Amino acid sequence: MYHSFLFTIHISQPGLLAYAVHCQTDSQGRPLAGVVVICRDRLTGEGYSHQGTVQTVIHELFHALGFSKELFSTWRDCSYSQLILGCVVWLCDSVLLCCEAGMGCSPRVQVTNTDETGQVRIYTQSVIRALQDHLLSTDPELGGPLENLDVGYRGLSSHWESRVLQGSIMAAALGDPAVVRVDPVTLAALQDTGWYSVNHSRAQSLVWGKGEGAMFGSLSTCHDNSSSFFCTGSGLGCHYLHRHKGECQTDPHLDGCRIYKPLMSACWKEENERETETEWSGELYRIDSRCFFSNLSRENVSLSVSDSVVGRCYRHRCTGLNRYQIQVSGSDWLDCPVGSTIEVTGYRGLVACPDKRLCYYPDIGLSIDNQDPHSPADSTKGTVTTENDPLLHQNTIPDPSLTFDPDPTCAEPGVSTDPTLAPVLGVSASVCLLAALMVAHRRYRSSRVRVNAAPEAPSVLQLHSTQSDSNNC
Repeated sequence: MYHSFLFTIHISQPGLLAYAVHCQTDSQGRPLAGVVVICRDRLTGEGYSHQGTVQTVIHELFHALGFSKELFSTWRDCSYSQLILGCVVWLCDSVLLCCEAGMGCSPRVQVTNTDETGQVRIYTQSVIRALQDHLLSTDPELGGPLENLDVGYRGLSSHWESRVLQGSIMAAALGDPAVVRVDPVTLAALQDTGWYSVNHSRAQSLVWGKGEGAMFGSLSTCHDNSSSFFCTGSGLGCHYLHRHKGECQTDPHLDGCRIYKPLMSACWKEENERETETEWSGELYRIDSRCFFSNLSRENVSLSVSDSVVGRCYRHRCTGLNRYQIQVSGSDWLDCPVGSTIEVTGYRGLVACPDKRLCYYPDIGLSIDNQDPHSPADSTKGTVTTENDPLLHQNTIPDPSLTFDPDPTCAEPGVSTDPTLAPVLGVSASVCLLAALMVAHRRYRSSRVRVNAAPEAPSVLQLHSTQSDSNNC
């Protein structure tokens, strides 16, 4: 038995980028069909980002596949069931999820609950385990925290809490595409729907909060300077991935906690270099440059400059796992021992060397955004040639991002995982979309999740969950 929902589409809301809706479920609440709508005026112009658009579509697909407050109550526990592969979900030429038809799956008693601080969390086996692994905690009550802004009358959100899972593909706001990750906690949630077998090897490294413990991101600790991921005041520093200079700011999703939000002055863009600043600060804007906390100034410069520690851009190169050197204007390559500071000949002040942020995650590198990936002229843009040691390529090559190699993990007897299936699935999706548009002037009862541009920061995409009603989508 299937349940279908009819819906109305309106795209006149200013700033709307996209939204998704599941439009058919089976008798147990499993989504069988859905639609992702992308507003076409957001696919052109200077602000267009190919990688950002791909991430927006993936975000919305995950909502339609089950990461939705409308579907939490229908998740199934298939821990002890016999699973039969029903279909394959492809993502960028790779098997990411296998659909399962569980025999003997039971309804989950309760997927979400509120902890003692009032934080709503998802308490399912895989989510708890993934968050424990991420934060390096053994706390058995460490459920996946959900956003507490604009949650509606039921108190549920379809997004992760940004204070804890900043950078996740399912956070409430997507920032610079280079820092957005298809993370292990999100894939664990899809596993716990009971509807998919997840290829966890395709998870991308989530740097935010890694190893910070069970209290990371809590309102009681984000202001006490106990974590380098948060900041206080309104000063200048470095974004936590050190690709950009940052300004200590908050937003509604952070509940008063402050982080270094990226400024437009990306360190890896040579056009951001200003000769007057380079003369006294030693900054270098190159494709291999990163942001470092520093108060360097040249000894022979008579300018009156501040000795405050701020974010400065210097070149870096990896020499091993969590080991690297830096170069300041006019200097040789200098070892930068992680967790310490160094002096530079010819300069006053110090440079701080961040620990486990550079040359540590092999799948996080430099991604050049806002370029046509199919353009031959740009095909080698952003590539850095270094020595043969593969460690020297970490963080100095284009980010592989969402490009995956085909993987047979989900293969079952009689079920093909050949890449030629991808066009077939694409046609099926098109048919589903066409069918949905044919009934686009009717009401629907399902949930939809919108993507809106944030007016205060054009590089950030706000993703808002709203409850459907009888008059709009």
